[in-house]
Amino acid sequence: MKPLVIFGAGDIAEVAHFYFTRDAKAQVAAFTVDSAYLKQPSFCGMPVVAFEELARAFPPAAHDLFVAVSYAKLNAVRAEKCAAAKALGYKLRSYVSSKATVWESFEPGENCLILEDNTLQPFVRIGANVTLWSGNHIGHHARIDENCFITSHAVISGGVQVGANAFIGVNATIRDHVKIGARAVIGAGSLVLQDVPDDGVVAAAGTELSKVPSHRLRRL
Repeated sequence: MKPLVIFGAGDIAEVAHFYFTRDAKAQVAAFTVDSAYLKQPSFCGMPVVAFEELARAFPPAAHDLFVAVSYAKLNAVRAEKCAAAKALGYKLRSYVSSKATVWESFEPGENCLILEDNTLQPFVRIGANVTLWSGNHIGHHARIDENCFITSHAVISGGVQVGANAFIGVNATIRDHVKIGARAVIGAGSLVLQDVPDDGVVAAAGTELSKVPSHRLRRL
């Protein structure tokens, strides 16, 4: 397995470094960021190089790459960096936690990050550049298209289709066979019982702050 370069030098890059090195036993050779964001010479004990100089310093023939970027601009930034890395000739590597529940036939797309306690039932399809944070349930025959970001403890029921670049927040629940459009945003705690169009937004009402201060609660 080739040494790995991680694009990014923030929290998600640090998380990716942790999982790749501790669980996947990958050798991380360096981090990379665009030159405009190069603020430090090292990160997690590894050198940080400008992406514009990466192919010379860590050539694609000898290194794989993982893009560790958030859901900024509805995942478009992460998708752009994946495309730029592939244009340079890098193979994009995926990570599936050894503590995730997947079947032996499961094959994610490139540049996926699937963390612990995710349950992926049979016949699930995961496209390229998808992040599944911890503890999600992805039901049988569900399909998640490329460039999506799903946070934690979401329930995506059987037969659901999630369009490209969608974002699904913490504790969202999507009933079976619902279609979530491209670039849709499903807010934390949402209950989705019908199709959501492209660019649609579903937001659950937040719990209101009580007007009674905690020291006036009788049973506490």
